[in-house]
Amino acid sequence: MKKINNLVFGALVLASSSLLYSCEKTETTSDGIEYRYVSKGDKATKDGEFVVYHFTAKTGSDSLFISSYDQPMPPYLQHIDTATARTGVDEIFLNLNNGDSIVITSTAEKIFTPEGVPPFLENDETVTIQIGVVNVLEEEVFQDYFNDLAAEGQRKQAEEAKVQLEDDIQSIESYISENNLDADKTESGVYYVIEKEGSGAQIEQGDEISVNYTGYVLDGTVFDTSIESKAKDAGTYTEGRPYEPFTFSVGQGMVIPGWDEGLQLLKKGSKAKLLIPSPLAYGPSQRGAVIVPNSILIFDVEVTDVKKQ
Repeated sequence: MKKINNLVFGALVLASSSLLYSCEKTETTSDGIEYRYVSKGDKATKDGEFVVYHFTAKTGSDSLFISSYDQPMPPYLQHIDTATARTGVDEIFLNLNNGDSIVITSTAEKIFTPEGVPPFLENDETVTIQIGVVNVLEEEVFQDYFNDLAAEGQRKQAEEAKVQLEDDIQSIESYISENNLDADKTESGVYYVIEKEGSGAQIEQGDEISVNYTGYVLDGTVFDTSIESKAKDAGTYTEGRPYEPFTFSVGQGMVIPGWDEGLQLLKKGSKAKLLIPSPLAYGPSQRGAVIVPNSILIFDVEVTDVKKQ
């Protein structure tokens, strides 16, 4: 069981009013993160119990950039009395009780330590996290509860993905027509344009490959690239980041499904454009300011190396 999530956050979810009371006093963690209880439960979580929660995270301009509501399952952690907090955010989560609703306000640098601030946020930018405990369960009943939630979440997600895929295909085909692209389509819905046929080995599942890429959304806004000159042109350049081909093993779930599938159509030396519908990318999840929920992603890729396994 996962005991403490990295960057564990929650969303504002009010429990039974009989367990709650208003508490607007601001408190501070040992590393200076300020937080306040909007409402607070009166029953302490016991050792070994599971805390199920939701969360949202917003920038200082009230722009949502993370939400657990986008996921098929709410996050959870197991309360361990002997667990040690590494950060102030950990301190808050290690003390969550049923009925707690908490608002955290601090800088991105403090909240995202030690993982590092996401590239779309400034270190000193204000971030507001809203935390809400959904349930606290004994270990004996948690697994059944979790399995029921997972089954329902997967069913709902599959239905929504099917509808979204149909909408995305229409949008991709319009983009292809407007840009005069000669694209083919896989059975699952990935569109691809092979711009240069490689002469090296055909990529297969399990191969370790290296890829230069530039990723953007339908309006042309670049969200990431492995090429320094492209990053500077797009205004996404990050000082100190190594700009080099991305290396990973194909078909191992290390990248989005659209990459795992689309890159197996290529060879070493191939250049291609992949147009990936959102269910084969990040689905309803938000990944920063550019990749909003249900974003269709386009990647210009070049396979620089293929190592057969």
